[in-house]
Amino acid sequence: MARATLAGFFEIHDKVIEVTLSAVSGSSPRDGGTSMFVARDGLFGTIGGGQLEYMVIDEARSMLSRSVEVRDMNVPLGPEIGQCCGGRVAVSLRLATASIREAALEKEQADETALPHVYLLGAGHVGRALADFFQHMPVRCILIDQRKAELALSTADVERRLSVMPEQDISQAPAGSAFIVLTHDHALDFLLASVAIQREDAAYVGMIGSKTKRARFTSWCNDFCDGLSVASLICPIGAGGSRDKRPSVIAAQVAAEVITVLTSEPAAASAPKGADEPSALDDPLVRQRHVRKGRI
Repeated sequence: MARATLAGFFEIHDKVIEVTLSAVSGSSPRDGGTSMFVARDGLFGTIGGGQLEYMVIDEARSMLSRSVEVRDMNVPLGPEIGQCCGGRVAVSLRLATASIREAALEKEQADETALPHVYLLGAGHVGRALADFFQHMPVRCILIDQRKAELALSTADVERRLSVMPEQDISQAPAGSAFIVLTHDHALDFLLASVAIQREDAAYVGMIGSKTKRARFTSWCNDFCDGLSVASLICPIGAGGSRDKRPSVIAAQVAAEVITVLTSEPAAASAPKGADEPSALDDPLVRQRHVRKGRI
């Protein structure tokens, strides 16, 4: 199923209310500036769900039925509405005029252009399972393989790219991209992972495998890549403690790992640690982010 777009939503619904969190204080489900669109029989986007969203949906549809074009609400997110965030939000509801629609479409396009790229280098079982997850996330996902038949097995709404030289796809990717290496060939894995590491501007570089594979890759880099440091590499990927090796389970852990890196800042690691307290840098994800930003 193709991803829903705001343009498609506007084509279907002629009367729409734009709902925007115009101001936020304290804790709230979404940040200020977040918008959603409400039609009589449809919704696009979310301001965080819960009772707040139910309230504004009801109000927006009431506006449509009464031909009201403007409404402002100020809502405490506490016991009064059965929500426990504890903050307060100001909500702006406006009939989506032509200018509002145009501005919203321009913002959607800008947001789409700014999405981080996630390159899945290998369309085997785990690669396809990852594509199934990433199609629902705020990223541009590119599934790459040298095998046409494997690519054809993916039904995810992501870009599928047949590439005889996937190392070129890595080299031409925008800064801040994430690269997940999981081909059918260990030698190819080593080549692609080394190319991704050498970029020095990747948000995430991960390679499927084990601690043994990582050790072999480290030795390979010493021998063939002038001692290239593998400190920024995540391998094994998705090492969350589960012993379940089914592709869908591995993919779920890896997708969570990657999206965490792409959407959060590294935790501060400057505070002194006690003798028995592990350093934040012992976490490979935290260490990778610090290496990428030149902090270590």
